[in-house]
Amino acid sequence: MKIIFCGNTKYSVIGQRIIHSIYPLSLVVTIPDRPSSRKKGLKPSPVKTFAQENNIPVIETDNLDDSTVDKIDKLKPDFLIVEDYGLILPKQLLDIAKYAALNIHHSLLPKYRGPSPAPATILASEEKSGVSIIKMTEKVDAGDILAQEEYRLTKEETTDSLLTQLNTLGGQLIIGVIEKCLTGSIKPQIQDEAKATYTHRLKKQDGFINLENPPNPQTFDRMVRAFYPWPTVWTELKWKVESGKWKVLKVKFLPDLNHRTIQPSNYPTNFLIQPEGKRPLTITEFKNGYPEIFKQINELLQ
Repeated sequence: MKIIFCGNTKYSVIGQRIIHSIYPLSLVVTIPDRPSSRKKGLKPSPVKTFAQENNIPVIETDNLDDSTVDKIDKLKPDFLIVEDYGLILPKQLLDIAKYAALNIHHSLLPKYRGPSPAPATILASEEKSGVSIIKMTEKVDAGDILAQEEYRLTKEETTDSLLTQLNTLGGQLIIGVIEKCLTGSIKPQIQDEAKATYTHRLKKQDGFINLENPPNPQTFDRMVRAFYPWPTVWTELKWKVESGKWKVLKVKFLPDLNHRTIQPSNYPTNFLIQPEGKRPLTITEFKNGYPEIFKQINELLQ
């Protein structure tokens, strides 16, 4: 059986590994190497790294053009599987698979279609989420549902932890979908369009906090968790120096995954404050290190 896997991120690898352990992948499609943020040179996607470690052929592209589609078509795949990929598959590519082009989607469809279901779930203070396996169509995330599984969020859930859980569930769930497709026992469920909701692609500005109109502590808590690891919650602190000029310090607010902070009694969760170019600090460390500007964020703690 020939399975082609499309993905890019560390979350894609979660399902990629599970699927490959049961049904060895014939080809991986991922983005080209990107410049590394820490070292000079280019860095491969996690999906490409896994493929190289397991001797799986790789196609690297930012554009699923006719040439790329032709290369995939020559392999005559039984399944295409898409997980945290980011590129829209054209109809001619969707039609290539003998059985189906399958997508692991991070919500209980038709709720939270689109590119950012995990952060949208946390921002909305949902108590449960889940994963859907769908047969892909030209309309994004609108294909028939082939399987679903629920997941209950923890109070400290971040987008990072939620995607890790959902991709694990999705990788396990899709194995059963493949088996049912092969035996002809799969029972597709048409999505109810009247219940469809949509998410948007996150931008850096989504995480910005205006300190003149700050969110309440509960909303701030959800933002810190929903926008981790990207784009993070951030703001700019300004203060006057003796020369009369203004200085600006950009800070990020990050979830305290190791519970270093002692939270205020009325505050939902722990968080750290990271000044630009510095390590993340506890609230107390930041107050001691930047006492003259700490009061600007004090309202977030009330």
